Amino acid sequence: MPRTGEAMHEIPKPTVWVLTDGKAGDEGQCLGVAERLGVLPDIRRVKPRAPFAWLMPRGPIDPREAPDRAGSPIRPPFPDIAIASGRRAVAYLRAVKKASNGRSFTVFLKDPRTGAGAADLIWVSEHDALRGDNVLVTTTSPHRLTPEKLAAARAAPPAPIAALPVPRVAVLVGGDSRHHRFTPADIERFAAALDALAQSGASLMGSPSRRTSPALASAISAVFASHGGWWWDGSGENPYLALIANADAIVVTADSTNMIGEATATGVPVLVFEPGGGHAKITALIAALERQGAAHRFCGRLEGKAYEPIDSTPVIADAIRQGWLRHRIALGLDVA
Repeated sequence: MPRTGEAMHEIPKPTVWVLTDGKAGDEGQCLGVAERLGVLPDIRRVKPRAPFAWLMPRGPIDPREAPDRAGSPIRPPFPDIAIASGRRAVAYLRAVKKASNGRSFTVFLKDPRTGAGAADLIWVSEHDALRGDNVLVTTTSPHRLTPEKLAAARAAPPAPIAALPVPRVAVLVGGDSRHHRFTPADIERFAAALDALAQSGASLMGSPSRRTSPALASAISAVFASHGGWWWDGSGENPYLALIANADAIVVTADSTNMIGEATATGVPVLVFEPGGGHAKITALIAALERQGAAHRFCGRLEGKAYEPIDSTPVIADAIRQGWLRHRIALGLDVA
């Protein structure tokens, strides 16, 4: 079997499906892994009706979306590799495995909640409990950021970012989630910490997210305005990539594990602000990144130093590639 790092022209390029219910976070992770495989995936989105959606992930697929039905999201020809994520995609991944007579190599990102037998390969974060011979565990989640994208954004920063003196601090603001709530006291505390950071000489640049409340956005943008920072007003292209690529440090709110993980792909200190609430898994992620020297609690000042970027995406992609090649051998197919 070809070893990791051998010339890819010696390895057949697989056909790949990305299989989700269309949720942006799930689909983005799958696309990030597919892109690191060097392929353009076929995006398949499932839309199970009630009561089938209620029974997932353990129940059957919606019969209307069976492989032999017109317009089915899992209609053949079946892919070499199917990468899925999200509760509603679990049953459909099982259906692809069965309908392809086992030829499709199946991958599930995150805990499928049905055990390690849900796919040929399963990826989970370190803070998830699922383990098994076919379960790959990493600290951070996969994403679509690449060293090349970060380098390109660094080489050509937008004018408002380029005009800011160093050190530049990107501020990525989330909002209320299942596990966190920004109370008025949290908003005041966050704004005060950012004000102290700016007074220390750091240039602030940042953006809200779809979940950022008007009250939170207003308080943070006021701090930026008082210190000559750049707060994205929502017009034009989202500057998220430019912000993190050109930052000397990144402040991120703890309500988004994806934002925390993506920030560590830059190799600059990640300063985490925790609003009210929380969850054991989020706490475990932050603690793991603290142990690796990447993350620090945000207390209104710069902390930490540069480190080797943390990026699980190529690790996951390589595990998929190697697993698929072993699968091809088991099927009696050539790999070169």
